[in-house]
Amino acid sequence: TLQIVTPGSNTSLIQPGFSLLHFGSHVFYLGQKGWPKRSCPTGVFLMDLKNNDLKLRPTTFTNDSCYLPPLRHPAVCSFSASQGGETTQYLIHGGKTPNNEISHKFYVMTMALPVNRRFSLCCSEKDLAGDIPEARYGHSMNVVFSRGKTAVVMFGGRSYMPLNQRTTENWNNVIDCEPLVYLIDLQFGCSTSFNLRELQDGLSFHVSLVRNDTVYIFGGHSLGNNFRPPNVYKIKVDLPIGSPALSCTVINSKLSFSSSIATQTSPDEFVIVGGYESDSQKRLICNGVFLDDETIDIQEIETPNWTGEIKHSKTWFGADMGKGAVLFGIPVDNKHQSTDCSFFFYVLNFGDNDPALQTCSQGSTEEQEDSMPLEDSEEFTFNRDGNIFDEDT
Repeated sequence: TLQIVTPGSNTSLIQPGFSLLHFGSHVFYLGQKGWPKRSCPTGVFLMDLKNNDLKLRPTTFTNDSCYLPPLRHPAVCSFSASQGGETTQYLIHGGKTPNNEISHKFYVMTMALPVNRRFSLCCSEKDLAGDIPEARYGHSMNVVFSRGKTAVVMFGGRSYMPLNQRTTENWNNVIDCEPLVYLIDLQFGCSTSFNLRELQDGLSFHVSLVRNDTVYIFGGHSLGNNFRPPNVYKIKVDLPIGSPALSCTVINSKLSFSSSIATQTSPDEFVIVGGYESDSQKRLICNGVFLDDETIDIQEIETPNWTGEIKHSKTWFGADMGKGAVLFGIPVDNKHQSTDCSFFFYVLNFGDNDPALQTCSQGSTEEQEDSMPLEDSEEFTFNRDGNIFDEDT
């Protein structure tokens, strides 16, 4: 199903390159436009989708959290304590800041226990040692499980040219990162790079899917030769007691795309939607991907009834909402410039939930008044000695 949603409070902060983090039935938005104001310092929002009305609710962080800047195109992946279990953490690396600086930092995001029925997040920065990945964006991360152990696989991305190669004319030019595969031990923060002969070109804005100990890399774009390879790279990770081992198999899929979005509809089934077939051609077909221990099956599936605005727009962008749903936006055309928001938003749902993701709302949290964010000079607090009030009061 394809459903247009009505933008509400704070949706003007949505921009290309955003990420969605889903903890259970709650979806959080990361990557707001511009730097956060003091009235909403975290820049992370809880998505509230009710009756096709989309609102972003400011989210608080715990006092022991580090600062998390709004990042566009970071690598984001979920982590669960057990294989196939509920998501307990999100791992975030790289991305672009509103100043167009590229981050090299590695963050771990968890959801704190609700206080007074309100949700808060805890963010910590993790130091890496060994072969540390350079600052980058447009790359991917996945958590693999092998022999009862876990590791993070990072690949691809773009970065600025080295300082000694920059001139005034090319100062902001970006290049492909080296086609190295990084294996990161989360427990000790140790990173090891692997050079696999099957991976010759740097890739970014690809799709990565994981099943058990195997990561599948689909599509992507190589700046060096302006190429979108029609291959699937199957990277298998073995984590014995000694040194880890990685192997890569190249599978020809005849699919060539970049900037697509993948959503998981069942433990072994995924859908790839959106993206671009070339610099000027959107990709309007959808593919189902079915994985088992040894094989991969890619099939073209029924496409939604795309609206005229979607078909004719030159660009689109989005992110996975979880449970088989995708949120994406297209620019508002000149005829609709009177609207406050710069984009039309749609929810594309391949799952069983209809309407899509009603559970994305705050649930038991009471409806908050829609109001303009407070400017710095307008902030105020109430305090009464000897009494403790909860936030609702």
